[in-house]
Amino acid sequence: MRDSNSLIPAVRQSEMLRFLTKSLWRAALLLSLLTVGCGRAESVCKTRRCLAQMLIDKEYFSQPQSEGCLHLIQVPFMEYQTLSVDTKNLRLISRLQASLVWTDEELAWDTSVYPFEEVILPVSKIWTPELHVTNGIVTTMKHSSRDLLLSSNGTVKHNVIINAEIACAVNMFNYPFAADSCPVAIQAWTAEGCGTYLQLGQLKNVNGSQGDWKTENAFYDTRLNRDDRNFIMVQLRIKYLNPFITLFLPSILIVLADVISFALPLGGGERNCFKVTLVLSFTMFLVILNNELPGDGHCSPIIRTHFCICLVFLVFSMLVSMVLTGIAAEGCREALSLSCTKCSAPKCTANEEEKADEEAKADISVVPLDASEEHTRMLRKVVNFLEVLGAQQLKRERYQKIAKRIDEIFFWFYFIFGSIYFFAMTYVMVNYTCQVNHFDFWY
Repeated sequence: MRDSNSLIPAVRQSEMLRFLTKSLWRAALLLSLLTVGCGRAESVCKTRRCLAQMLIDKEYFSQPQSEGCLHLIQVPFMEYQTLSVDTKNLRLISRLQASLVWTDEELAWDTSVYPFEEVILPVSKIWTPELHVTNGIVTTMKHSSRDLLLSSNGTVKHNVIINAEIACAVNMFNYPFAADSCPVAIQAWTAEGCGTYLQLGQLKNVNGSQGDWKTENAFYDTRLNRDDRNFIMVQLRIKYLNPFITLFLPSILIVLADVISFALPLGGGERNCFKVTLVLSFTMFLVILNNELPGDGHCSPIIRTHFCICLVFLVFSMLVSMVLTGIAAEGCREALSLSCTKCSAPKCTANEEEKADEEAKADISVVPLDASEEHTRMLRKVVNFLEVLGAQQLKRERYQKIAKRIDEIFFWFYFIFGSIYFFAMTYVMVNYTCQVNHFDFWY
């Protein structure tokens, strides 16, 4: 019994020892597997792509919100380009390309774990700031790339492109010598409370000549020394050669042709027909001008007034020429009083001659006389008839001299007054400045 009782603990001890040995082997095996697995996991997560995936999984789509709550957006470089200027509707079409830099501390990482200074992330996976053009009618901002650059300290760098159609009341008073400045107000979505504010850096103006307008300069400026009212002041000037040749110069040439038309004779109607043609041609330029220039306003183009004055000159010159033609041809009181006559010069002369012939025939056929008395009477009638024709000819020549004298006086008056007017109008177009409030969108 004692031998059997002493054998049982020995068996139990051997079984326990065997169990402990197996457990130790299993533990060692598990530890080795864990060590290998962790080593492989650590080698995978230390790549840039694993780092990018780790940052993407954070899903930080909201604006970085520090204790101050107002976040700084740096714009170290911006490129401005004027695409076109709509003269009819007073619209400035612009393109801006900006480099943005901001800091999101929650996107930073430990370089001892991930030994990289920069990583590329998709734009759609983190928060990105928005820029607005305050005075833009239509503004679209798009990313220049699908990716952005993130540094280990949380600094984000990205480029955006802004296309804007801006309402700009360009001073068109001096057209075709117009020049003015137009602001392009740049700001973040808000600068109050938990918003963002911009810190602008370098600005470059590229390709400054588009269509009839030229961008002379573009620079940053602020309104009322406020940091939230930043804008790009764009200095524009119209290239005057094309509108000067197509609009202003033809008005000068047409009026000059009207002045030279005084060299044509008053009789025959050639002068009047030529002046009517000039008036009709000038109305065509008025239609062209109406389709090119904007409507009336505070600083509407003075060339509209200039064209109207030129049209008045042409019409007045045409009417004076018609009246002087009537005076020279007929010498009637109706022509002198600027009213229409009922008959033309050939008809009036023919009527007078017919009356003289009828009187002569009536006098001749009254009483039959002898040959000598009849011959003497006929000679007297012929002499009287020639004297009447001579008197009428002298009368016509006198009226022609009066009409010619009035025509010369009107010519010099027209020439001197027209020259003074054109010099004065050109001076006003070039030198006068009409003031326009370009900042009425800020209140």
